[in-house]
Amino acid sequence: MPTVSSLAARTVLLFHTLRYLRPIQIFARLWFKLYRPTIRPHVTPQLRTIASTWLAAVSYEPAMRDAQAFVFLNQTGSLQNAASWNDSGKEKLWLYNLHYFDDLNARDAAQRSEWHRALIQRWIAQNPPVAGNGWEPYPLSLRIVNWIKWALAGHSMQAEWLDSLALQVRFLRKRLEYHLLGNHLLANAKALIFAGLYFRGEEADAWLHKGLQILQQQKTEQILPDGGHFELSPMYHAIILADFLDLLNLQQCYAASAEELQSLREPVKRMCYWLKCMCHPYGEVGFFNDTTLGIAASAKELQTYAARLGLTGITEPAAGLTHLADSGYIRVQQGEALALLDVGRIGPDYLPGHAHADSLCFELSLFQQPVLVNAGISCYGNSAERLAQRGTAAHNTLLIDERNSSEVWSGFRVARRAYPLDLAIEEQASGLRVSCAHDGYQRLPGKPLHRRSWTFFQSGLEVRDRVEGGLHKAVVWYHWHPDIRLQYATGAGAGELLLKNGRRLYWQVTGGQVQIVETCWHPGFSITLARQSLRVELSAAEACFTLQWKDM
Repeated sequence: MPTVSSLAARTVLLFHTLRYLRPIQIFARLWFKLYRPTIRPHVTPQLRTIASTWLAAVSYEPAMRDAQAFVFLNQTGSLQNAASWNDSGKEKLWLYNLHYFDDLNARDAAQRSEWHRALIQRWIAQNPPVAGNGWEPYPLSLRIVNWIKWALAGHSMQAEWLDSLALQVRFLRKRLEYHLLGNHLLANAKALIFAGLYFRGEEADAWLHKGLQILQQQKTEQILPDGGHFELSPMYHAIILADFLDLLNLQQCYAASAEELQSLREPVKRMCYWLKCMCHPYGEVGFFNDTTLGIAASAKELQTYAARLGLTGITEPAAGLTHLADSGYIRVQQGEALALLDVGRIGPDYLPGHAHADSLCFELSLFQQPVLVNAGISCYGNSAERLAQRGTAAHNTLLIDERNSSEVWSGFRVARRAYPLDLAIEEQASGLRVSCAHDGYQRLPGKPLHRRSWTFFQSGLEVRDRVEGGLHKAVVWYHWHPDIRLQYATGAGAGELLLKNGRRLYWQVTGGQVQIVETCWHPGFSITLARQSLRVELSAAEACFTLQWKDM
């Protein structure tokens, strides 16, 4: 039975979580629970005439191993019978992927065409309206788009499949995710636009109108002036960028019927630039908020897709410092070093579901190799592991009194959250200096404030962390990539790092006690790799970490 103190703590969490929500989210959640729409089959709309060829979109890794074996999120499973679509023994996200039908448009999809046709037929037969995972709005949206993209790529659709597709769109139109907003609502809009252009007639025009209406509203809300997606996750940014590129592809297919989609060209260019800024020299994005590999298309694939659609002249990030001011990220490219610094908010206040408690964290690559990396993610859901991966200690930043800088809880919730303060960028004689603070710990006794500065030298980096506001246990974490070999003399507070290519780095810590700790890195769902980390417990109000490198 919960204690009074635990109930009080949960009440505080709920209050500080709910108070940021927009009224539409609250009302829509109630509506979503209480209203159960029904759909009745009626005449399926005719298909609209295509004006131009559908161009090849980004293609993902194949998921089908045979007609009923699948690999999603690096986990295998099989579709043995009708119950398998909603198997309680499988994670929700794995089942969602089963209903997405991404494999229809994956690499070498033509070789699996017969499997795909059988799978579509099987889904229709085994997923009657409107029960089960497959009829939830998000997988519903992705499947609608995937079926239509597959048809536009030249595959014939049987009449029964078109009837099912129209039925799915009718249900989606009644289940738009206004309670979630963000990337979910954009996915709903994309599906309505695809269906509204694929079909023709009064009903299809209504789907198209609604989809375009949501898109016009949400693209201004969700795409920041600097090009970043407002949930501040490079992974979700890449997903939304792929969605917008698909919509531009669709616009070319239907020409005059989709002129409104031309307005996406300018934000797409900004998004391409932002994604370039948030990539390391080895081509992968920084692990900030919910980000890992293998879910979204790579930056290179997205840039190539944009070029196929005629989007050229996208600016390359310049050497030196690039401040993505609206997103709160800073890129510093200096010689052989590239650093990505998080000096912003954790995300939109009303939608922090993919946020981590990672204020003032950073990543660093040297000589084209990853050096300091945040933990990434390997799971969703409501588990201790999910909470740990969202926690402050999983990131290259400072933890006070074992409390997260933002109160992440459950699988996708945040109560009190950190806000950045006092950002300053200075060109000094000694080097380029970025300093910032955040107020996430001011809910603790003494109202502590975390201040951090990064100073970039010709061949080195100095990171200073200071805690203002009383005596606290403060720990700074520095997480090395698994390829890094860490050498350390006990008690010396200094040592060497050996990169995979044989180059050596030299590190030193002052103002804190150093431990080498085994931690984990998660470069994909269901993937955990061991790595070493420095745990620096401050012995005074300030600690300094210095990393030096030389071209050996």
